[in-house]
Amino acid sequence: MSNCAIVGVNWGDEGKGRMVDLLTESYDVVVRFQGGGNAGHTVENEMGKFALHLLPSGIFRSGVMNILGNGVALDPENLMTEIEDVRSKGVSITPDNLMISDRASLLLPWHRDLDELEEMRLADKKYGSTKQGIAPFYSDKYQKKTVMAGELFYPEKLRSHLKDIMEWKNLTLEKVYGHEPYTMEQLEKWLGEACEKIKPFVSDSGEYLKAASKSGKKILFEAQLGSLRDLDYGIYPYTTSSNTMAAYAPVGSGLPSAKIEDVIGVCKAYSTCVGEGPFVCEMFGDEAEELRKAGNEYGAKTGRPRRVGPIDLVASRYGVEVQAATEVALTKLDVLSGMEEIPVCARYKVNGEETDRFPFPLALEDAEPVIEYVKGWKEDISGIREFSELPEAAQQYVKMIEAAIECPITYVSVGPERDSIIRK
Repeated sequence: MSNCAIVGVNWGDEGKGRMVDLLTESYDVVVRFQGGGNAGHTVENEMGKFALHLLPSGIFRSGVMNILGNGVALDPENLMTEIEDVRSKGVSITPDNLMISDRASLLLPWHRDLDELEEMRLADKKYGSTKQGIAPFYSDKYQKKTVMAGELFYPEKLRSHLKDIMEWKNLTLEKVYGHEPYTMEQLEKWLGEACEKIKPFVSDSGEYLKAASKSGKKILFEAQLGSLRDLDYGIYPYTTSSNTMAAYAPVGSGLPSAKIEDVIGVCKAYSTCVGEGPFVCEMFGDEAEELRKAGNEYGAKTGRPRRVGPIDLVASRYGVEVQAATEVALTKLDVLSGMEEIPVCARYKVNGEETDRFPFPLALEDAEPVIEYVKGWKEDISGIREFSELPEAAQQYVKMIEAAIECPITYVSVGPERDSIIRK
């Protein structure tokens, strides 16, 4: 396999972490290239069950270098908490298998405050933020009001830089939100307790990636969230604040010259969504609760119940298209076992007309799902490892999706464990 990006096709929570964990056996380097600790990748393997938020999902594979690229919102406090939690379960994490780009900007203490304060101000118009400071972080990054991880090695210049940013940020905290201002004493504590601990992991990851690529090592690029949460191509403004696209991977990883030959788009066998915003195929009531419980659909970071619905072929086709996916991994097919009939969102109705094109974000608010039903299956498929051994109805369901999204489905997961996979 050549360089590959594993990305989400839908609203996030598709199962990217389990696919990265599985496929890292064929790669030398795994790079997270965007996003922060505001979402979770759930990984289940022989070491246990893990909910990763910042750590790349290749961290469980011996001999693999895991990199947090320059496009990541690097939260030193949450990262160290996560490292200590994963280490406590027997996983080795050292500078030999984890590297932080010296060009990654640090999520500063006030970013979480600003996130929560703005959601409170928005009230019933809130965006559904996880309150992890991601939007304020990226806003400040593009205003050039953050500090890079590499600045930790220049303490005098760093403190001067932090003081200037703090004075600027306190204007907003005090005058707009009536919040207590930050002090240098607080920042000194943050530097000592959190930032000093990540320093051993910080280095020139761009140089490392360049050398790795030149020597023929294979690189896997790991995305957070999915197509419909992309800042430019998603359901704006109910998106994340970074680009979740495979096309951004070279830039956000630290190797802008990288050529990505394979893009694996990850898509659930049904739809889920965490947070606010239009979700055309959403189910409600007892039917939704049964599906939510069957799939254990609760946020890995927040524990929030996920909104659920049937697979949305309109959104999934669009997600595959904008990701330029070369193949698709379909996850959680086993969750649908036991259903007599399976609902499918085949098209949307917009302004009284049916369409299979994903509309402009504002038009989504008035879009209605066109639901069709396909035959279900009763058998437990969690132990099956060959596509031909699936019940005929399950095979036809996968083939129907494959035709609708116009992309080959090469992996079908039938359970959360690493080996609960069908290679089609």
